[in-house]
Amino acid sequence: MTNLLLALIYLAFISLGLPDSLLGSAWPEIYPGFGVPVSYAGIISMIISLGTITSSLLSDRIISRLGTGKVTAISGLLTALAILGFALAPNFWVLCACAIPYGLGAGSVDVALNNYVALHFKSTHMNWLHCSWGIGATIGPYVMGIALSGGGSWQSGYWYVSCIQLSITAILFLSLPLWRRQEPEDYGANTEESPGSDASSAHPRPLKLSQVVWIKGVKEVMTCFFCYSVMEQTTGVWGGTYLKLFKGMDAAAAAAFAGMLFLGVTLGRAASGFLSIRYSDQQLIRLGMILTAGGVLLLLMPGPAIVTVCGLMTIGLGCSPMYPAMIHATPQIFGREHSRAIIGVQMASFNVGMFVMPPLFGLIAQHLSVGFLPVYLALSLGIFALMQRRLASLYV
Repeated sequence: MTNLLLALIYLAFISLGLPDSLLGSAWPEIYPGFGVPVSYAGIISMIISLGTITSSLLSDRIISRLGTGKVTAISGLLTALAILGFALAPNFWVLCACAIPYGLGAGSVDVALNNYVALHFKSTHMNWLHCSWGIGATIGPYVMGIALSGGGSWQSGYWYVSCIQLSITAILFLSLPLWRRQEPEDYGANTEESPGSDASSAHPRPLKLSQVVWIKGVKEVMTCFFCYSVMEQTTGVWGGTYLKLFKGMDAAAAAAFAGMLFLGVTLGRAASGFLSIRYSDQQLIRLGMILTAGGVLLLLMPGPAIVTVCGLMTIGLGCSPMYPAMIHATPQIFGREHSRAIIGVQMASFNVGMFVMPPLFGLIAQHLSVGFLPVYLALSLGIFALMQRRLASLYV
């Protein structure tokens, strides 16, 4: 039973990643056909982010009422229908409308699945599940590439992905009886791989946001997720521009090598799954900070652009264990009864950082220099390390 649910969660994580990189791969074909500026991709991304932030903050109440299984299935359906809407959209504004259910669906399911895995499984699975997200994010552009190379349109790419998503959603709905048998144990019973449980915390009542943020350590962990999003997302958005404008790499090579960050994240999470067998969440976070610092130093070093490419890969390897380890440690630090609400604000903090900080660096790059990217990342890493030091006493 547990193994079957775990397989479904792996499938759901791949489903989460599938649409995340579609917009970037399809946008060069979308904006000329709809007659909008290239910058309008940012509008769609902002709508998705706002929806994700909203549903993340509401996730404690939503999951409390519906349960993890129903939230996962319903969110999958919302996302699948949104992608289908993209495939059928006649103009840009319909894309914007479809971005609303896409964002709302992504937030709650992310919280629901991360909380379930943190409660029931070892850190190994948390790392491999987030690696599965990377696999899904890699498959999405590949499907779009097949659609475009075969003489089809970008709408065909979205149509193919929507069919995959609808198939996965059907499987998730069929699995609801499995969730109903397992979910009563979420807070009161111990499973074979559970990090621990507290019978007194069964059926916890949803917490208000004002209650959550005053729990000891929550402000620090929210800051950590915000800073982490700066390190991952700002590097992902601006790494290629840094290679081209600051290191003098040609545009085609810069675009290709910009993906080294996410390759590092995906490979690193696969490796972290094995490392977590021996090392604790806190030790993996420290390792990630050291590797990220090394990557930032490589960005600062003079020399050929290949050194900077290695820096991007190293930052990706450094980021890889930090996000899953922080989520997995949440029930241990704050208690199982609070984990769902706190993971919700963690996801929201990550998305706020993703919403605000890459565009802010864009202003710095425009008015000063893109060469400030390593400094921007170093400041975020420094604040992250300070918050982790303050959280260290809460780890058990």
